[in-house]
Amino acid sequence: MNEARLKYAQLAPEGFEKMRALEHYLNTGSGLAAPLMELVRLRVSLMNGCEYCIHIHTAELKKHNETAERIAAVAEWRASGVYTQQERAALGWAEAVTNIQDGHSPDAVYDEVRAHFGEAETVNLTLVITTINAWNRLAISLGSYAGRG
Repeated sequence: MNEARLKYAQLAPEGFEKMRALEHYLNTGSGLAAPLMELVRLRVSLMNGCEYCIHIHTAELKKHNETAERIAAVAEWRASGVYTQQERAALGWAEAVTNIQDGHSPDAVYDEVRAHFGEAETVNLTLVITTINAWNRLAISLGSYAGRG
């Protein structure tokens, strides 16, 4: 994990608090299961190579009693049989949204996520994906900063 270049939460406290408020909403009011969100956050962090966030979300999954097998398989989830169809749809959507430059979230991936999630759940899942991408980019570009909370 790289050392912080800037203490961004101290330098932009209002913006940082808005991001934390969105995280709070997602964690408490989105209607999505915490382990599902953490699987998605871990997958995106692995894709982006954010060691700090990989560590955080691996620890969160352990707190939710996820098995070592399920945690380790996130990187190659397609080849694993340990995820539900809903989790697989969420992981596929996470990849499509994170790599938006590759095919602009293909209809087939969207259709799969919609087969397992309602409209509001799909929006909230997309917010989970976009916020972890934002956190990854902060930690990677400005350095890991424990003030993220």
